[in-house]
Amino acid sequence: MTRTDTPGFFADLRACMAFITILPTGKNPVYSPVGMIRFFPVVGLIIGTLLVITDFLASMVWPAPAAALVDLIFLVAVTGAFHLDGLGDTADGIFSHQSRERALEIMKDSRTGMMGLVAVVLGLAAKLAGIWSVKSSCSPVQAMAILLLVPSFSRASMILGIKYLKYGRKGRGTGKDLFDRPLNSKDFYLCLIPLGFSLLLGYKGLILISGFAMGCVAILKFYEQKMNCITGDMLGAMTEVMEALLFMAAGMNVI
Repeated sequence: MTRTDTPGFFADLRACMAFITILPTGKNPVYSPVGMIRFFPVVGLIIGTLLVITDFLASMVWPAPAAALVDLIFLVAVTGAFHLDGLGDTADGIFSHQSRERALEIMKDSRTGMMGLVAVVLGLAAKLAGIWSVKSSCSPVQAMAILLLVPSFSRASMILGIKYLKYGRKGRGTGKDLFDRPLNSKDFYLCLIPLGFSLLLGYKGLILISGFAMGCVAILKFYEQKMNCITGDMLGAMTEVMEALLFMAAGMNVI
């Protein structure tokens, strides 16, 4: 991708899709690292829309457990396992019980260690259980709305990570360009889309909103305590953890 910092609305959207998904974006999408940040929740909605379609088709053929597995495979495939790779690398580094500098070096290692493997397996298992619970405990309309919104909320969480924690690596890195300028309110306004739709979901929507708020605070506090910074890998891990957490929360039988 060709880099530019002022490409325009649709070019920024294309750049965001090309960065965090494998979806087709046309020829030669620009690379707009700062401009695309605000589109994280919009691309999440696109992923959520495709997830709803995938779930509808899978549910015509298989019962809920198998359809949930198909949904999970789609979520992994549509990102090219980009965020999962970040989850594994982050777990290897943060749980290595090494210094911050050594933990950052471990995260850059392309090899996956035991902690990374455990984190990926548990993350996928939690997400599968969450999707299955949503399909089993919610009405069809509620389940469709949750499948639509959770990918959007989980990707919106990255904006908060960029806003509230400094970038941790010296020199270049996967997420370095996202920190080229401080974020402002204009970078957050598209987050109102999943928030607004959630308000139409009743108590399930409130669960999504409160889960998003509490999950973001908890993860960012954990990152701050452990590393006092954030990286591209850690942003990917945040997306994966938030997605699993929100599916699990939305699938609870609270009423």
